[in-house]
This record gives sequence, structure tokens and C-alpha cells, in this order.
Amino acid sequence: MFKPTAFVVASLLAMSLQAPVHAQTAAAAAAAPAACPAILKQSFNRLQDDAPQNLCQYAGKVILVVNTASYCGYTKQYEGLEALYAKFSGKGLVVLGFPSNDFGKQEPGSAKEIADLCYNTYGVKFPMFAKTVVSGTAPNAFYADLIKATGKTPAWNFHKYLIDRNGKVVDSFPSKVTPEDKQLVGAVEKALGG
Repeated sequence: MFKPTAFVVASLLAMSLQAPVHAQTAAAAAAAPAACPAILKQSFNRLQDDAPQNLCQYAGKVILVVNTASYCGYTKQYEGLEALYAKFSGKGLVVLGFPSNDFGKQEPGSAKEIADLCYNTYGVKFPMFAKTVVSGTAPNAFYADLIKATGKTPAWNFHKYLIDRNGKVVDSFPSKVTPEDKQLVGAVEKALGG
């Protein structure tokens, strides 16, 4: 009767352990997000806890970027943005909110005050980032790229940029275009692939 040596047993054990590892590696590679487009190679602090967030985590998604403010005539758009996010997030849409005090000093509050208003008043669940500069001579690097790509600088709060799954900025919408507007919804649906 054949009695395996310690070397044979160790070799068989190593081979049996390697097979699942290769399968896991292949599965992880298949599930990995698309390569990060240049425009998303940015990091911003999350509004709620100031934790750094790399925008590359949204690679492969359709992204609607919005500069927000708590005390603006357009602030009620938070409701529509959340509804749009809820409706299409399962298909790959993410809304990213960037509070800014650039226009009319309508975002004077602290991060906690902004977060409380977003969540408690409007039920916002889409990602929100720390207050930032989105216009003028020194917008943050992400907004500088959005402006360069579209030739359109936000003129007021709740300006919207649409980025497709490949990281290409495909559209820009002024503040008066609401999240329910057929033009914006149609552009989102087209970017999502129908």
C-alpha cells in the first residue's frame, strides 16, 4: 500500500489551497471597477465625518455632480436629487454633493449643520463632501476640471455636471434645471444606457 511522504502531503495540500486562491483572484479581477478616469483622481473629505474619500470609488458609474447650499431658493432641489438617486442608483447613478458658500454666502454653516439639514430636512443619502470652493479664480481641482471640460462655470448654487461611466463630462445644467426636468432625466437615462 502506498504511504505518502510528508513532502507529497505538503505538496498536495499546497495545490489544493492554491486553486481557490486563483479562483478568488480571477473573481476579484472580474468584479474590480473600471480603471479610474483622470477626472476622478481626486480626494475630498466626507461631510459627515471628515474622512478622506477618493472619487475613484465611483469609477464605472454615471455621476451627477452638484454644488449645494442650505439657504438658497434652490435648496429644495435636495428632495429631487435624492429621488433621482433613489430611482437610478441601482442602475449605476451616483449623485455627489459639494456644499459651497461661493454664491450669496448661502452655505455659512458648519459641516454638522449642513449634514443635519441634508439628512433631517431632505433625507439625503447620496454622498456629500466637505464645504469647498467651486467657482472664481481658485475652484477645487475637481471643479476646475469640470469647468475646463464643459466651458461652463457654476453661476449659482445647484449647478449640475453629468459624467458618464467612462469619466467623460457629457453635460452641464444650470441651477434652474431641476432634478425632475425631462432634459436632465433623459441625459441621465442615456448615460446609464437606457
